[in-house]
Amino acid sequence: MRAPYIVAEVSCNHLGSLDRALALIAAAAAADADAVKFQCWADDKMVLGDYTIAGTVWAGQDMRALYAEAWTPWDWFPKLFFHARRVGIECFASVFDHESLAFLEGLNCPRYKIASFEIVDLPLIEAVAKTGKPIVISTGMATWDEMVQARAAARRGYEYVDVTLLKCTSAYPATAASANLATIEVIGSAGVSDHTLGLAVPVAATALGATMIEKHLTLSRSDGGPDAAFSSEPHEFKAMVDACREAALSIGEVRYGPTESELPSLQFRRSLYWAEPLAPGSYVQRRHLRIARPALGAAPADLSKFINRRTTREVAYGDPAQLSDVD
Repeated sequence: MRAPYIVAEVSCNHLGSLDRALALIAAAAAADADAVKFQCWADDKMVLGDYTIAGTVWAGQDMRALYAEAWTPWDWFPKLFFHARRVGIECFASVFDHESLAFLEGLNCPRYKIASFEIVDLPLIEAVAKTGKPIVISTGMATWDEMVQARAAARRGYEYVDVTLLKCTSAYPATAASANLATIEVIGSAGVSDHTLGLAVPVAATALGATMIEKHLTLSRSDGGPDAAFSSEPHEFKAMVDACREAALSIGEVRYGPTESELPSLQFRRSLYWAEPLAPGSYVQRRHLRIARPALGAAPADLSKFINRRTTREVAYGDPAQLSDVD
């Protein structure tokens, strides 16, 4: 099985520092991620009006102020893309409006992400699809009809666009029990955008055939920031990457019989042995044979072929019993 494409989501974990953003790109590459992702929106387009957030990890905060804190300055992006190329990792971004899409197209962004909250913005999805670049769409909170509509909008933009749906639970942090990864098997071309802190959900998603794993990365949760509570530190992210790749490798193929690595273990199978010494021409009874290790004698399944037959040679206690020992 092919290992999933693993994306390190930086989001706002740069904490307003370009140097930290560059360090996160390097950390993602060191953790052997396939890509690192940022978020790009026009700072005057994300939120209109005043609204106080309720019922999430950001409860009590003003939504406009939260996104102002989380914003990635546009003049960083050329540096981010350049640094990612230099350390050998793909860099792409979530887009939230047509202006940010046009800006990133000018930088030849290789793929685009639609966040869960934007899955209902069908005109944006259609515009992204028109670029012909691969699209990743998170499906947190989405109904079946909304997922169908989002995919259809992408097809209207470009019929042959590569669309990956990420099963996502829009809770921050999320629990493994809320992941509902069985959905991956029915929505097709799917992966997971994971907001849990462990690695069980990404590994389970890999086992179910996920094509992409996305997880938040920070240098240290103790540094704080809006997304710190559900972000992995570099050593945790690396452990997740390794576990997912190993899980994919373990799935392998449908196979029967010993693998090459198992061949030496065949010696530990059971086989037939003589339990008493017998002279040539002796009639063999069940008590004369024993099933034991190692596998030097005839197979236990051949036991009936020995009973009530005459021995063809003198056999000693502990000799492996061979079919040639009886007539």
